[in-house]
Amino acid sequence: MKLLRWSLLLLIVCLPGQTFAQVNHEPVRRDTLHETVSLDGVIEAVQQSTVSAQTSGTVLRLPFDVDDSVEAGELIVQLEDSEQQARLNQARGRLEEAESNFENARRQFARIEEVHDEGFVSQQDFDQARNNLSTARARLESARAAVEEAEKELEYTRVVAPYSGILTDRHVEVGESVRPGQPLMSGLSLEQLRVVVELPQKYASRVRDTRQARITFDDGRVLESGEMTFYPYADPETHTFRLRLALNEPESSLFPGMLVKVGVPASERSALWIPASSLIQRSELRAVYVVEDDTKPRLRQIRTGVRDNGRIEVLAGLSEGEQVVTNPAGLVEAGRQIEAENPDLSDRESIQ
Repeated sequence: MKLLRWSLLLLIVCLPGQTFAQVNHEPVRRDTLHETVSLDGVIEAVQQSTVSAQTSGTVLRLPFDVDDSVEAGELIVQLEDSEQQARLNQARGRLEEAESNFENARRQFARIEEVHDEGFVSQQDFDQARNNLSTARARLESARAAVEEAEKELEYTRVVAPYSGILTDRHVEVGESVRPGQPLMSGLSLEQLRVVVELPQKYASRVRDTRQARITFDDGRVLESGEMTFYPYADPETHTFRLRLALNEPESSLFPGMLVKVGVPASERSALWIPASSLIQRSELRAVYVVEDDTKPRLRQIRTGVRDNGRIEVLAGLSEGEQVVTNPAGLVEAGRQIEAENPDLSDRESIQ
């Protein structure tokens, strides 16, 4: 009650050493309040995948384990490759044979073509030589394709990381036989992250129209977001729409699975605003100094709402255009000095 008596006392006491010129004040302003709702979002990696076997074989080496960091192109699974190497050698042998046969057929056709023009070779022999050349060319192309396929099969025994990141799961062990399509390793990249949030149906249309969202940590840090993607359907059980927000510059402290707050616009309304520096707060008391016609700052109790960018919403106690003191610290200190110099004033129960 002493604090309340002291506050009421300042309503009628002219503070010594404080003139109107020394008091900074601003008017109470009316502006639009954009109300937001805070939703829980989850950080996830843009690039996250599971690499699978593209050939059969036995796992020979696993150079990395779960939670290890890998660079793009590094070997993460090595399969036993003797069978693939044998197939490649066979394919290369058939390719050499096909190249030799094609060269023989080409030379034979060139000789027959030369004498055919002079009329020394029948048309049947000429057609036969041309057909042999076409067949040899087709076999050569087939042999080259077989070598390429065998080289790919051999390459598939070396499974490399498709991008730089962290391994999150290992699906095979050394010595295990695998077949094409079988999962081997899972991983994700930390270079590109995004936030996914479930948006209630009643806010979906407004967010689509405004394209605004604010991503913050619990400690108040704001994350810069980029492209916003709406899923074109709602979850039939929760009736929420999935909203995806790209992070332009992910911080090193961000990891997939972390929770963040996503503020999205909910509604708009007109509100009265005062500078945050003008508010005096003591326990449950909220008050400001108001400069009235007699130029004497007087303390007035108010009811406040939300804070927004250095300003405070006023729910009751002030009207638009009234002047409030923006540097009340000096007035408060002066009031304390008055109370100290006049102890009898602090004993009054009330002052009307």
